[in-house]
Amino acid sequence: MTPEGKQKLKALLVQHESYRQFPYTDSTNHLTIGIGRNLTDRGVSTTEALYLLDDDILYFSNKLSHFLPFFSQLSEPRRIALVDMCFNLGVQGFLNFKELIAALEVEDWPIAYNEMISSKWAEQVGERATTLANIVLTGEL
Repeated sequence: MTPEGKQKLKALLVQHESYRQFPYTDSTNHLTIGIGRNLTDRGVSTTEALYLLDDDILYFSNKLSHFLPFFSQLSEPRRIALVDMCFNLGVQGFLNFKELIAALEVEDWPIAYNEMISSKWAEQVGERATTLANIVLTGEL
């Protein structure tokens, strides 16, 4: 297919399928998203999943930078740990960790560690919380 033909096909598919940001069930009972992507039968490729992951990393990094003015001053391993945590909890879930955020702001790593490790979140995610809390404590991956 020529590049021009591909563009015309894309325009036609957008016209017929429309864009849906969130998953929905189509008329044939298939979970669908985007521009007619049948998740039930097709899912996403590894390439697509990694593209989405890159976008999510950027999204959560930007959110943390916005809500935590000190975020960019943290060491890279600590920023990595916090993005991982925010990815898991969602932005609002992460922002509910008020004492953790206060400890991070003043670089009180033992308190930050304790806030992470003694949380309900840590009970739910187990080893993930231990790993991330140790990164925050030590500043090392």
